[in-house]
Amino acid sequence: MRVVVQRVSEASVKVNGEIIGKIDNGLLLLVGIDENDEKTDADWLVQKILNLRIFGDDDGKLNLSVLDIKGEILCISQFTLIADYKKGNRPSFIKAAKPDQAVPLFDYFKDELKKSQLKIESGIFGADMKVSLINDGPVTIIMDSHTKR
Repeated sequence: MRVVVQRVSEASVKVNGEIIGKIDNGLLLLVGIDENDEKTDADWLVQKILNLRIFGDDDGKLNLSVLDIKGEILCISQFTLIADYKKGNRPSFIKAAKPDQAVPLFDYFKDELKKSQLKIESGIFGADMKVSLINDGPVTIIMDSHTKR
């Protein structure tokens, strides 16, 4: 799994012109699921994301996690994160998990985040979504469960 983690002061997602998910201070997560991903990948990422110290403390140092600040999380499925662009100029998405595998794993990922008792919002898997955000910092981190980086 690949996740782009963005620290935001606000974010929202619209489908068909209607806001279906909205958060204030917290994290926007763009989540890509690979055909080889399993629950253990989601488990590793959830723990890393919830404990990632990318929020400022009283001295302005990045010492606090989304848990520490009782932030909010917006999860957006994004298969394009699994793009292979090595050959040619058109990316290939052949390694992205098919919906029958990806949807249950994306739901599991969100359910594991919800155990934190934080507000968790999300888009609709496979929908044409319009995502708006104000990146705070900006702070953006890319995580990959396969490389553990």
